Amino acid sequence: MKKYITVIIIAIISLISCEQDSICIDATTPSLVIRFNDFDNRSEIKSVLLDSVWAEDKNLYLKNKSLDSIAIPLDLNNNSTLYYFGANAVVDQINLNYNRKDIFVGRSCGYKTIYEDLNIKSITNNWIKEIEIINTIINNDTAAQVIIFH
Repeated sequence: MKKYITVIIIAIISLISCEQDSICIDATTPSLVIRFNDFDNRSEIKSVLLDSVWAEDKNLYLKNKSLDSIAIPLDLNNNSTLYYFGANAVVDQINLNYNRKDIFVGRSCGYKTIYEDLNIKSITNNWIKEIEIINTIINNDTAAQVIIFH
């Protein structure tokens, strides 16, 4: 009987001393949020039927969607990402440049990357008429950082 009590006490102490798993509830690396506006009436949000959106050397992010905004990931390993936006069977490419800053969030989440000094190195103007950068720091997914006028 004494043997069973010792085993039970050791089991209880083992269970109590276990560390709980941490769950990451903090924000992760943000995506670039792009809003589409009307070129003639610049304050009016205007949806666009996107045939496709993809980054160079990456998979297709979406196909045949009518959207007024889009959130796209930036490259975590480089300071630039080349994106292709297809609409009405015409493709524009946008070369986005930025600086990456890794921030330690916590043990359960690890690091997240913040993008700073966003600028557009080059663009082709087929269906996109103009691009405006609203915020050069990408640190959240809640507000648009770039507006594409079409």
